[in-house]
Amino acid sequence: MSFFPGNDPQPGDALACDAIETLIIPNAKDIGGFEVRRALPTARRKLVGPFIFFDRMGPAILRGDMMLDVRPHPHIGLSTVTYLFDGKIRHRDSLGTEMVIEPGDVNLMTAGRGIVHSERSPEELRGNPMSMSGLQTWLALPDGQEEIAPAFENTARTDLPEIDAEGITGRVIIGSFHGWKSPVRTASETLYADLRLAPGATLQIPADAEERAIYILEGEINVLSDRFVADRLLAFRPGDEIVISSERGAHLMLFGGASLGTKRYIWWNFVSSSQERIEQAKEEWRTGRFDIVPGDEEEFIPLPQG
Repeated sequence: MSFFPGNDPQPGDALACDAIETLIIPNAKDIGGFEVRRALPTARRKLVGPFIFFDRMGPAILRGDMMLDVRPHPHIGLSTVTYLFDGKIRHRDSLGTEMVIEPGDVNLMTAGRGIVHSERSPEELRGNPMSMSGLQTWLALPDGQEEIAPAFENTARTDLPEIDAEGITGRVIIGSFHGWKSPVRTASETLYADLRLAPGATLQIPADAEERAIYILEGEINVLSDRFVADRLLAFRPGDEIVISSERGAHLMLFGGASLGTKRYIWWNFVSSSQERIEQAKEEWRTGRFDIVPGDEEEFIPLPQG
């Protein structure tokens, strides 16, 4: 699940730019001084390529008594991608994985038929203020792979291709962008890149990926004659080459990929093409049939009511 519960996002204003198919202004929720903005799913747009969930966490300073403590909880039918700009999180899962996620790393956990994990501030860092900023996204698994065996993969930031060209810097997290290719493997065609525009820079987004969107983290951008500020999700029309410029500089995430082609249902931490499969997962969690998380066996998040 996401680090904290958040409200559903709201659609944005009417668009003047035809290249933009959907504008989403995420709802922000403050959880004890830690702000989370949820941009996907929304009533108007549930998916961009395989991305079915998009949470912006922070930036915030966690005080000594405000550490992250997301108790063990289950997932099916998806891969979670955790990507931090600042701070550290200890990941444990029912495969026996235990590691501390560092800023710039790609933490890819594939649930498939079922996995349980927890996300907590590292014990050795507790008691002191800690900055926290990052993203958690979910990739819905494609038809025929929703029930694959669970798996975990961490890719260090040093293994990701670095972009540095004509005022654009960043990293390709998943997929390919302008010739740079990430080593991270996913179940379907996926695009995910962390990009920074210097003041006055121009970014071209080719139409290679079937579905594409950006989330503006900092600064302002221009698409044709329209200006967009931070914490906006812009989903682009398929087939168009998009040109983005920024007068003062900006930080954004580019994401998307191939359309799944079939409908996905999402309830709590479960994603599936079958409502019956989600009901089965509910019952399995309610009755304790998911695996436990070694090293974090004492607590869990109960199944939500309703």
